Amino acid sequence: MTQTVLARVLAVLEARGARPALIGGMALAAHGIGRATQDFDILVLDASVLTDQPWSSLRESGLTVDVRRGDAADPLAGVVRISGGSEPAVDVIVGRHSWQSGVLERRQTLRLGDLPVPVVDAADLVLLKLDADGPQDRLDIRLLLRGPGGAALRAEVDRRLVPLPKPLRDAWSTLEP
Repeated sequence: MTQTVLARVLAVLEARGARPALIGGMALAAHGIGRATQDFDILVLDASVLTDQPWSSLRESGLTVDVRRGDAADPLAGVVRISGGSEPAVDVIVGRHSWQSGVLERRQTLRLGDLPVPVVDAADLVLLKLDADGPQDRLDIRLLLRGPGGAALRAEVDRRLVPLPKPLRDAWSTLEP
């Protein structure tokens, strides 16, 4: 059986000790919120993946790897996009905030078919979406909060926000129900 692009990317990241976790639209689906998306978004904090070396075996196998470093003003350290064939692309998003390490520590493993995939929990997904703070992110947060366990999720986000940067707390306080 051939490994999927997602499985191969996760293997590279885990071999490096990068502690990957699924975020974005596919993470929403893992938490019961269906939304059309065309790729997998994986969060890591290991900026060493923003070099060509970790991806050489994937390139040699015919996959396309595009490494983009963020500049000093960018909220991300960078993004690595891995694509090939008809499979969904994988975007490795390299965060740069220290609070995101807690997000990766709390990740849980879910199964996507036969593949075990680390996924951020629902409260951390809300925090990441607050940090991104786009219109789709706010809609995604509302959908998560309206689902089963929405009140408990809201309480957990309140608890986790206490030590986090003020802009995140402000974004949460202005979120319309």
